[in-house]
Amino acid sequence: MIENWNDVHIVPEFSDQGVDCYRLAGGSFVNEYYIVSEAETRKLMNHPEVVGYEVYASLVTATSQMMYYLKEQKKITSANILSILRGALNYPLEESCYKEHIRVHDISFMSSERVFGENDEMSLDIKYCKLTMVPNSTLMIGDIIASGETLVQCLRYVTDYYRKQDAKLRNILLFTIGGTQGIEILEKLTKEIRTYWPDFEGFITVYYEGVFSCYEEGDKGVSGINRALIDFYWKGGIVAPEFRRQTLSMQNPLFEKCTIYDGGARRYEIHEHIEEVLEFWNGILARADKIDKQALLEEKLGHALPISYEDWLKDCHYEKLDAKLTRWLYQQERGFVESLKDVTLEEIAHQRIDEFTTTLQKYIL
Repeated sequence: MIENWNDVHIVPEFSDQGVDCYRLAGGSFVNEYYIVSEAETRKLMNHPEVVGYEVYASLVTATSQMMYYLKEQKKITSANILSILRGALNYPLEESCYKEHIRVHDISFMSSERVFGENDEMSLDIKYCKLTMVPNSTLMIGDIIASGETLVQCLRYVTDYYRKQDAKLRNILLFTIGGTQGIEILEKLTKEIRTYWPDFEGFITVYYEGVFSCYEEGDKGVSGINRALIDFYWKGGIVAPEFRRQTLSMQNPLFEKCTIYDGGARRYEIHEHIEEVLEFWNGILARADKIDKQALLEEKLGHALPISYEDWLKDCHYEKLDAKLTRWLYQQERGFVESLKDVTLEEIAHQRIDEFTTTLQKYIL
């Protein structure tokens, strides 16, 4: 776990054109971390029904607004995009740069695959690489970060390439739907990079809607269905207050298997995404009577219930937010918990299966 994580809190950075941005403070980080929230990204995370091109389109407004903010802060001067295939294709970095009049000098491409050897040992293999160098630039990347192994391997490859050419990067801007492990990895990586580029400014990481957590190794969650090091949920993370408010205004999104599911499948292999979502909800249906609903609810909210306002504030890392907002959100959560008392997991599963198959009927063979 990240050192001093309990001391970390979010502070409002800006609110503009429907985009709310928060900065992570109090953690003595060597890098900058932001959480950005916007209507379309909230919809993407709370509705696995959002598929295909809409996955990409959902991220445009939030990404463009962050690009504008970082350009105004003089944190981006010359830009260079690294596209780690194929996760990067979901992120509208080039389009957002174009909208915000940031010149993209070049785009590099890289493809990294997980390779399983004897005893199921996993390594990463770079299958395709076309790198272009833009010295002293901001390297921009869009990627889902769960364990972060792929990202680290690709970044080491890129920094080695720059060093061989006797060039360096100014900073690295990362847009991600990702988890807390990303912060741990990037903190270590910055220290490593500064051993050979002492004036490297570090990473600026923009998380959409929250810094989530992954289920840890060997943990399949209360439902027994979750996948370790892959599925994202709230516990131990920090979510934007707007995202919390929207999620808890509906009955079912909190119980989804993963906050984002597989980004590549959602966009390109929609049938696989549909299978994964339905497999999960059918799994919940099959074992609904064996799952402890209260324990599942506590796991998904991220804390034991009941919880005092003071403890809730700390658990959410909301101590620096406006008290009127946090009091309201606390009461909303209490109302949400109360409203579930007469609802069974079986009913929730049936409802989700119905909603999902009705909405995505045209993709179901």
